Amino acid sequence: MAQSSARLDRALRTARGVLDELIADQRTCEAVVRVGEALGEALSGGGKILACGNGGSACDAMHFCEELTGRFKSDRPALPAMALLDPTHITCVANDYGFEQVFSRMVEAHGREGDCLVVLSTSGDSANIVRAVEAGRARAMTVVALLGKTGGACRGLADHELIVPGETSDRIQELHMLILHILVELVEEQMFPEQC
Repeated sequence: MAQSSARLDRALRTARGVLDELIADQRTCEAVVRVGEALGEALSGGGKILACGNGGSACDAMHFCEELTGRFKSDRPALPAMALLDPTHITCVANDYGFEQVFSRMVEAHGREGDCLVVLSTSGDSANIVRAVEAGRARAMTVVALLGKTGGACRGLADHELIVPGETSDRIQELHMLILHILVELVEEQMFPEQC
């Protein structure tokens, strides 16, 4: 029991530590606000949001999109957002072209100028995420990258990048989800101020 309590205490203190580090990072906090504005502008202009990630980041991408298409804090119209995670598409493309192209092919199919692509990667080094960013840029989409550690191979490729603190994927993903929730809130406040 004592060992479990110590492990819990360590996990909570580590999570609080990376959150405190993020709060103290004024540059990243300002970037979050800019991303919220960019997403709101795209949606207000008739664009849509596409999102992708691998593993836990895939779950975060889906959660982010359902908050936009469904309901977050206010009753407002559904907003166009889609996670690029259809399993039949992924297995088809992985089989025919390789796993590194599973997201870029979806961006090619659905991404248009005026849309936003949100990619999530704790390392920034996933080849399929790098390819998705490149495909989004080729389509004149606004590309947002939520990254961790050093930003990896994605660093410097997106229009907006949010590199959060944390040494492990779990702590990085927790901050990514917090930021995604904040982004949805910022979009709602921008687009539907009378309901917020």
